[in-house]
Amino acid sequence: MPAQKYAPLVELTRGNLVESVHFGAAVIVDANGELLGSYGDARLTAFLRSSAKPFQALPFIERGGHRTFGLTPREIALTCASHAGTDEHVRVLESIQAKVGVTEGHLQCGAHPITHEATLEAMHLRGEKPTPNRHNCSGKHTGMLAHAKLRGLALDTYLERNHPIQETILQCVAEMCGVAPKDIELGTDGCSAPNFAVPLYNAALGFARLCDPAGLSGSRAEACRVITSAMTAHPEMVAGPGRFDTLLMETGRGKIVSKAGAEGFQCIGILPGAVAPASPGIGIAVKVSDGDSAGRARPAIVLEILRQLGAVSADELEALQAFGPRKPLQNWRKLVVGEMRPAFGNGE
Repeated sequence: MPAQKYAPLVELTRGNLVESVHFGAAVIVDANGELLGSYGDARLTAFLRSSAKPFQALPFIERGGHRTFGLTPREIALTCASHAGTDEHVRVLESIQAKVGVTEGHLQCGAHPITHEATLEAMHLRGEKPTPNRHNCSGKHTGMLAHAKLRGLALDTYLERNHPIQETILQCVAEMCGVAPKDIELGTDGCSAPNFAVPLYNAALGFARLCDPAGLSGSRAEACRVITSAMTAHPEMVAGPGRFDTLLMETGRGKIVSKAGAEGFQCIGILPGAVAPASPGIGIAVKVSDGDSAGRARPAIVLEILRQLGAVSADELEALQAFGPRKPLQNWRKLVVGEMRPAFGNGE
């Protein structure tokens, strides 16, 4: 593991020893492009995965698609979501599809097991199996289909890289993140949509601009505000019960946008004035090198960065203490056997 790429971000102790370490990189950038801080390689290139979803929804909103189809803020938030597949998520999704004139059958995201236990139990009692509308990316896919309907484009090829919808999204990601489209590495996401790899600095810049779009064109700036206001007003649509993105945005009360991605990626946007009265928007991008499959490292890293920036209060940190940044580790008998703690900055 090249030291110049990744550095220790979170460590877990047992007794007096550090037993495990999550390595990664984290970058903080403001909307003016100033690098405020980094740990590990700020130019590390990584796939945004689902952290790209607000950017993927942005061209549709910029073209006024939400007004054409009469989408509510809750529905807009769901198009940016990695939702838990609850019955409420499906109801909101079906509402979007009815307004747009598409059906679950148009979705090309596939289906996957539901992880929300209450929903899984209810589905089991009903004899219901997961279908594409339960997929965590179904809101994004429905948004792409709505964009295609808005422009009178083919629906059956909406995921192909040369489809005008995907070309428009790539151009939007490039503009928001300050990278030429040709310099963005493309891959295929778990839901079969194209995905984008950019340096962490540029991913953080994109989220800073999303939250502080004053320097963008009028239509782009308006679309950014529509998306961030929808996500912060309805964080329950963006992730789901007990999920970090939802709880952080609920606790942040309109000042923080949070969007996780797979394989240890996480982006955060802080709205102007949240750190100080005249502070610009700030973007944070985090990549955990091992993929953070347990989901324990990214929340602790984010909370420690927010703490150091002064973007969260002591009361807000207390409300989120189940995620860190420091927390005791217990065994099955609830005995404290160690702790999880930040391994960077002034987290000691």
